Amino acid sequence: MTSDPLAPLDLAFWNIDSDRHPMHLGALGVFETHSPTAGAHAADLLAARAAAVPGLRMRIRDVWQPFAFGGAAREPDPGFDPLDHVRLHAPTGDFQQAAGHLMQRPLERGRPPWEAHVLPGADGTSFAVLFKFHHALADGLRALALAAAVLDPIDMPAPRPRPPEPPRGLLPDVRRLPGLLRGALSDVGRALDIGASVAVSTLGMRSTPALTSEPSGSRRTAGVVVDIDDVHRIRKAVGGTVNDVVIAVVAGALRRWLDERGDGSEGVAPRALIPVSKRRPRTAHPQGNRLSGYLIRLPVGDPDPLARLAAVRTAMDRNKDAGPGRGAGAVALLADHVPALGHRLGGPLVAQAARLWFDILVTSVPLPGFGLRLGGHRLAAVYPYAPLARGQSLAVAVSTYRGRVHYGLVADAEAVPDLDLLARAVTEEVAALNDACAP
Repeated sequence: MTSDPLAPLDLAFWNIDSDRHPMHLGALGVFETHSPTAGAHAADLLAARAAAVPGLRMRIRDVWQPFAFGGAAREPDPGFDPLDHVRLHAPTGDFQQAAGHLMQRPLERGRPPWEAHVLPGADGTSFAVLFKFHHALADGLRALALAAAVLDPIDMPAPRPRPPEPPRGLLPDVRRLPGLLRGALSDVGRALDIGASVAVSTLGMRSTPALTSEPSGSRRTAGVVVDIDDVHRIRKAVGGTVNDVVIAVVAGALRRWLDERGDGSEGVAPRALIPVSKRRPRTAHPQGNRLSGYLIRLPVGDPDPLARLAAVRTAMDRNKDAGPGRGAGAVALLADHVPALGHRLGGPLVAQAARLWFDILVTSVPLPGFGLRLGGHRLAAVYPYAPLARGQSLAVAVSTYRGRVHYGLVADAEAVPDLDLLARAVTEEVAALNDACAP
């Protein structure tokens, strides 16, 4: 039985997983239909197709061999049964409420760590599928590829072949030693730079208790759809990128939400972690998280929506100039320099430290520009969900699909019982930015 050792960052995600803070990604896809049995048919299709996707048959097991002690590896599950992973539920009138309950359930670690939950709509005009993938199995791009493999077939461009790696000898080539030494010194310098940036990021800032919470293990989700034309109109009026506008909308929505719930937004500037994928597009390498990140202060305390957007744009430009390999947001890159046993022993400590590093996650999950279908039924909306870090009460994921921007909100259900207010604030903030950009 062949196995594939987990990359360091995958191993980190595997070891910080816990019952109250499961480390799985999610995506809720809503499909249009005119048949009350479409959901049941979709579940049958997903189960049949999953059996033929090698990546969905991979389980993760711990490794206790010499030189890999404390590590873990992916390997084919000899007892794989797709019916253990694809589940058909009773009809529901609220897809988001059902998704929240399902997102709080950890994935079973003894078998391939993914699930697909089919939720028929109570009115018979739609059904939803909630995909869950453990972060050790897939990052956002890999999760998209795995989900697309069980949807209706589509014509995808062939991946570019990965250049072959040179054979490795038992001893390093002496001609490479100067380069290896320079690389090691560079890595040390970068690690010191990242550590110093993390320390500095904790100084002189005001977060808000609304973004921190003791773990309850409960989850609540919400979804918001924004017209991409509105986002482009704002971007063209003030400059910057679509992602700048998306992040500024989160800052403004948080301000509205904090004021409405009575917590107050004056002086609040929470640190947002913006993950950055280092995976090259259209490459054939199937496994392993390749992530860094940017860390910015969200200008929640600024009352002017255009000033908030300008502050976000400036902060993101500064991060891009420095690159994703430097600064406090690049902490994930340090995982490459920690031995497997260090990940195993230090995982709980790392999980506890997340709240010291950032206050809220705001991530973008790419989706294809063409329409997706399941059983011939059109995917009308898709809401991405990010895992919730220990000690934090809210995470935001965003995807653009078919001319619309979809915000997926995940919160600790006990800490944020009013997540619907934040969802409404997202819509209001887009309107406010549009008004501010009007001639």
